[in-house]
Amino acid sequence: MAKQKNSKQPSSTIALNKRARHDFFLEERLEAGLVLEGWEVKALRAGKGRITEAYVLIKDGEAFLLGSHIQPLESASTHVVVDATRTRKLLLHERELATLIGATEQKGFTVVPLAMYWKRGKAKLEIALAKGKANYDKRQTKKEADWNRRKAQILRT
Repeated sequence: MAKQKNSKQPSSTIALNKRARHDFFLEERLEAGLVLEGWEVKALRAGKGRITEAYVLIKDGEAFLLGSHIQPLESASTHVVVDATRTRKLLLHERELATLIGATEQKGFTVVPLAMYWKRGKAKLEIALAKGKANYDKRQTKKEADWNRRKAQILRT
């Protein structure tokens, strides 16, 4: 009989961008790979990544992640020059890249990172095609969330 796997696995999520869900209407979600250096992988395994200020730039038919911050470990090598906020290339299929390029050329659309996580030992980035929210849209979303929370509270009692 096969041995059962341990059901308690550590969280595979490295970093979340909660701000993106608040500031944008999310249209289409995609998964992209990241081109990382060795020290970055080690730092991400230790949970030292942040994508709250990050954004995706599409240039010359390629996608890049800008503004993400990966804090180097204290025990990092002194031989390697580390840049915590360097531009990182995203790995996408041609078809996905063509979709993003076509959509970002339209007015109001942008590409935002939502989450960074591990998948089969590889660092992945969930990105979404998004359209910015106006202040009244943000207020409306907050009102709906408050009402749903209140409704659930009433139903529980």
